[in-house]
Amino acid sequence: MASSRIGRRTGEDIVIDTWVYLMMAGVFFATVYPFYYCLVISFNMGTDAVRGGIFLFPRAFTVENYLRVFSSPDILSGFGVSALRTAVGTVVSVLFTGLFAFSLAHKQLKFRRVYMTMLLISMYFSGGIVPYFLLIRSLGLYNSFLVYIIPGLLGAFNVIIMISFFQSIPDSLEEAARIDGANDLSIFFRIIVPVSMPIIATVALFNGVGHWNNWFDTAYFTRNKGLRTLSYMLIEIIQRSQLSSMTGSGENWSFSGSSQSFTAETIRMATMVVVVLPIVCVYPFLQKYFVKGIMLGSVKG
Repeated sequence: MASSRIGRRTGEDIVIDTWVYLMMAGVFFATVYPFYYCLVISFNMGTDAVRGGIFLFPRAFTVENYLRVFSSPDILSGFGVSALRTAVGTVVSVLFTGLFAFSLAHKQLKFRRVYMTMLLISMYFSGGIVPYFLLIRSLGLYNSFLVYIIPGLLGAFNVIIMISFFQSIPDSLEEAARIDGANDLSIFFRIIVPVSMPIIATVALFNGVGHWNNWFDTAYFTRNKGLRTLSYMLIEIIQRSQLSSMTGSGENWSFSGSSQSFTAETIRMATMVVVVLPIVCVYPFLQKYFVKGIMLGSVKG
């Protein structure tokens, strides 16, 4: 009888649950609909989209916006640079961060407190854009592909969560490996890495999204058009389309051809979808590792 009372929902429970579901639905709509609207506009004829009134489905369906985007050699080059940067930068950064965090996870490491202090200082203070630019140039990284890789090798936040995760691994695993004659690198790659896939996937996701979306270093530290990333080109497209709308200089600002069915607005939406879609496709496969890695990495500090 008691168990039946516990399982019975009261009117107050129903009201609260309904309110929670409505709030969740509102947050979901506010989060998803802007991207969905961009997707709808990107598949609509530009000359028709100017009239407005498009909310749920394309009124005049077309794929010409995407054909125009991918017909641009600059877009294809930017996609390749972004993909290469994301792949190389993520792998190298995760490896470098993991080795550094593995060292700091050992409390008997000499000068560990000094390293940790320097790490924490870098989280809260920076030299500013001008000293940073001078440093990049003095290191020979200006206008080089390595400017995308080397400055982002180490992230203080990623190091901290990896240290917390490594410290949660039983010391007996490492001690047993040392008895068998394993050195530090063997322990890291053969024991620590296999049991740390959740946190590795989490840090890889952080780095991958950061590399893919970053346009700041392209704008400030490169002049070679062959080094422009896709995210930077999206910013450029948005700026040009805004300038075109303000000056009334026409919509087809960067594409040649006789067709007038696309506009700068629809091209911008199509480019935005192209930029966002790879991350949207990859994230579901890493989501379970992402949640698990964050939770386990925050248990012990």
